[in-house]
Amino acid sequence: MAEPFNGTFTTSEEWFDSSGTRCAARVYRPTAADGPLPVVVMAHGFGAVRALRLYAYAERFAAAGYVVVVFDYRNFGESEGEPRQVLDIAMQHEDWRAALGYARSLEGVDPTRVVAWGTSFAGGHVITVAGQGEPLAAVIAQVPHVSGPAAVRSTGLRAALRVAVPGIRDAIAARLGREPVYVESVDRPGRTAMMSSPDAYPGMHTLFRESGLKEDTYPRTVAARIALRIGLYSPQRWAGNIKCPVLVQIVAQDAITPRRVAERAAGKMRHSTVRVYDGGHFDPYVEPLFDSIIADQIEFLRHHVPSLPKERA
Repeated sequence: MAEPFNGTFTTSEEWFDSSGTRCAARVYRPTAADGPLPVVVMAHGFGAVRALRLYAYAERFAAAGYVVVVFDYRNFGESEGEPRQVLDIAMQHEDWRAALGYARSLEGVDPTRVVAWGTSFAGGHVITVAGQGEPLAAVIAQVPHVSGPAAVRSTGLRAALRVAVPGIRDAIAARLGREPVYVESVDRPGRTAMMSSPDAYPGMHTLFRESGLKEDTYPRTVAARIALRIGLYSPQRWAGNIKCPVLVQIVAQDAITPRRVAERAAGKMRHSTVRVYDGGHFDPYVEPLFDSIIADQIEFLRHHVPSLPKERA
């Protein structure tokens, strides 16, 4: 089906309010559009920011005729919020709902055709908010976090214990109103970090390089208290409640979000499409896998949420 767009788009740096804090959003708008368009709302995974390769996806979606909103969570990236680098799951869910509401309010957007796109930890967030009743036209969950216990098991007991100690210290600091105790988001095996699988450190290094960023552009730390919450966060519990179509993209050699638990979660969804690729957790963001990943996402959207206005679809 031919798209009524010329593949070009404009971008603007904007913001929206989430519980009184400004969240940064880059909005992509296709040119030559002639009707209300669907919108894809995007955010990154654990401790990451939109500048780490999410713009590459957004450009492809915009060229295919979709409005796109790419945002940073509170306390991260270009968004406001203090203290910095505090990853609070409930707060990020609030940010997601605020971002989706903001996207619906944009001029030229069809508010009934909103897609939530999340990767890794955010893949779990979009499964959760969809399962909790957020009205969505579709969900794309790329290498999603679906099970807290499975994530802890894949991390390994020693690695989990290494981050538990600063996690307890940070939780106490938060109670006392002190500055956060930070831990690295990713590091090499054997180091104290939230992700220390063999592919984690080189994977993050590649994201910075392929995004054209210096590695000190954004902090690669999180407040350590999240280490005490990961094992309790299992978005798969909401999977069976999702009413809209869901694309679940899994990599076979994922050391962070194991394939089998992701497939099990997808099996609970009423309308799921599952795609499995060879590779590790960080491979979908860059070539050679990126092109296949994004092509499948656009194909999924064109089938379930076509970018033509409804009356012409």
